Amino acid sequence: MIRRVLCACPLGVKAVPITVEVDVRPGGQRVSVSIVGLPDTATRESKDRLIPAITNSGYALDQLEVVINLAPADLPKEGAGFDLPMAVGILAARGLIPPDRLEGVMFMGELALDGSLRAVRSVLAMSECARSEGCHSIVVPRANGSEAALSGKVKVFPIDTLADLTHFLRGKKDLKPIQTPGLDYLPKRKGPDFRDVKGQAAAKRVLEIAAAGGHNVLLFGPPGSGKSMLSKRLPGIMPNLTSEEVIEITRIWSCAGKLAVNGQPVLRRPFRAPHHTASPAAVVGGGGKPRPGEVTLAHRGVLFLDEFPEFPRQVLEVLRQPLEDREVTISRASCQLTFPADILMIAAMNPCPCGWMGDKRHVCLCSDIQVYRYRSRISGPLLDRIDLHVEVPALAMSVIRRLPSAESSERIRSRVEDARAAQVRRFESSLVTNAAMSPSQVSQHCALSDDMADLLDEKIQQMGCSARVHDKILKIARTVADLEKSEAINEKHLMEALRYRQMDQKPIKAPEVKG
Repeated sequence: MIRRVLCACPLGVKAVPITVEVDVRPGGQRVSVSIVGLPDTATRESKDRLIPAITNSGYALDQLEVVINLAPADLPKEGAGFDLPMAVGILAARGLIPPDRLEGVMFMGELALDGSLRAVRSVLAMSECARSEGCHSIVVPRANGSEAALSGKVKVFPIDTLADLTHFLRGKKDLKPIQTPGLDYLPKRKGPDFRDVKGQAAAKRVLEIAAAGGHNVLLFGPPGSGKSMLSKRLPGIMPNLTSEEVIEITRIWSCAGKLAVNGQPVLRRPFRAPHHTASPAAVVGGGGKPRPGEVTLAHRGVLFLDEFPEFPRQVLEVLRQPLEDREVTISRASCQLTFPADILMIAAMNPCPCGWMGDKRHVCLCSDIQVYRYRSRISGPLLDRIDLHVEVPALAMSVIRRLPSAESSERIRSRVEDARAAQVRRFESSLVTNAAMSPSQVSQHCALSDDMADLLDEKIQQMGCSARVHDKILKIARTVADLEKSEAINEKHLMEALRYRQMDQKPIKAPEVKG
């Protein structure tokens, strides 16, 4: 007898529907289970978990030959989430579960040997897949219930054991679905506050502009000047996540296996800070079975790259496509996956290898050629894709003590939210910022007078910048104007935008080779 049970398989940061076909017939002296349909090791080992889980739940399986097909057969299957639909299919084929109770229901979960259910990853993506496939209900382990309910529009039944599920499907037990949780009541954990950072007005202004318009930033200065301290406070001045963004980020973290054990959604903008020894696959994603990297885990949040020039050249260069396209495309022989990567990147670096160039407290021991080689690790095309460059000078403690209390993150965030509201009205979308404007949108929303256009062209020529930098300066000026609540870009906004291209204004030239 053949029974079919619906489930889903993770694929990137989404999930695709899978049909579990179970054929059960009389066999030899013991139960035999075969699984076909390109299962991976974890899925293939399900056959060793299924029989103990079913028998320990109170259902005997004697002298049976079981063949399980995971369709479509040409798609690789991975993970232990197929345990539950396989067990349900076996019980249905044995006549222990009415087949009509399986229609329009998707199942997922890992089985323990005693029949209890363990949580699996990618449940939110599977729940959304169930909704798109027209299912009215999904059955998940209790630990995944809150996560699955975020998708809405499908009933979510959390289950503790296989026996409980069987009694429910046979009508012997009543289970109530989880209510879709509201996101407003969930507590938002507070992060570091800008109130803790005294001084560094220029850097704070740059980060405010970055948060308001979604612009990438390069901070350079000596060790201990506050680059990391400032960067860690950036998420606190960005607008709170919308419900759409919460679901989007939670889905990514679930597929990557990074979600909290209790399955609570991600409510604060991510802040990811990979070490400079990270591999290209760890940063942008990849592997034999492609997984999201740090760039995707930072989606809708901040990617902080400290000691920027110390990252391997290969890692830095693979960042160029995500920064430009705001997504990562990974190609393999069997598939091509696209991961979202709409990030705000902050890079921090020292001005020279020893770090003390330009610092009055220390003597820089680096030669011109050492400084040139150090800064040359960041290629021109990559530097073009970073909107704002600003120096963060070191301040003496005697100066810091005399400074007044700093402005709080809450006050800065209020100005950022006003600027974002202007962009929502402009682009008719809450997910598009000034930094993501297309060339046609730049022409439409960043118009300059003839005198200002001539001034910009002259400055661009002096700095030797590309057409990409020309557009980035216009986008920054547009954000500055939004922060000032100005409909038009004036000369003041343009000049401020030009001030934040300091790496272009003070390039380090290759020293002349004598002899």
